[in-house]
Amino acid sequence: MVFQAKPLDDKLQYVSDSIRMVPDFPKKGILFQDITTLTRDPKALKLCVEAFVERYRGQKIDVVAGIEARGFIFGPPLAMALGVGFVPLRKPGKLPGETIGAEYQLEYGSDRIEMTVESITKGQNVVIIDDLIATGGTLGAAVQLVEKVGAKVHEAACVVELPELQGRAKLKATNVPLFVLLEKAA
Repeated sequence: MVFQAKPLDDKLQYVSDSIRMVPDFPKKGILFQDITTLTRDPKALKLCVEAFVERYRGQKIDVVAGIEARGFIFGPPLAMALGVGFVPLRKPGKLPGETIGAEYQLEYGSDRIEMTVESITKGQNVVIIDDLIATGGTLGAAVQLVEKVGAKVHEAACVVELPELQGRAKLKATNVPLFVLLEKAA
């Protein structure tokens, strides 16, 4: 399938151009979207965060949940701008207290994320944020965690979507909308 991205405005084009693509990482056949080049460019980072803030300002959001590790980059500034709390969704064994977890598949393996039980409460509206959606496994697991405690996922948000890996379709099965800033080829 040939991937054709939508035309971007100047701000999003700048963000897109700041992302380095690394072939064969973390394993052969993967074209890794490296956002560390975005995060070290203050203009690109600011434009990226501002786009998320613009999206969620004025909506009833109670919590921003960020997926380890790159969701920790965009989640806290978004939460601060919205005047809400930030909750980390982490790899196993990284959080104190009682946790719940969910397993998921990646395009190159499997993993698990966890959340402390008391970090999100029943009835809260949550935005889940990460850097990228590929197969949708990580975001799907995050949705499971938030819903296990009786909260509602308002929307999932990512900087980059790799559409040909069909993560959006997997997330659609959860009835959670997805907002992405950029679509890129895998």
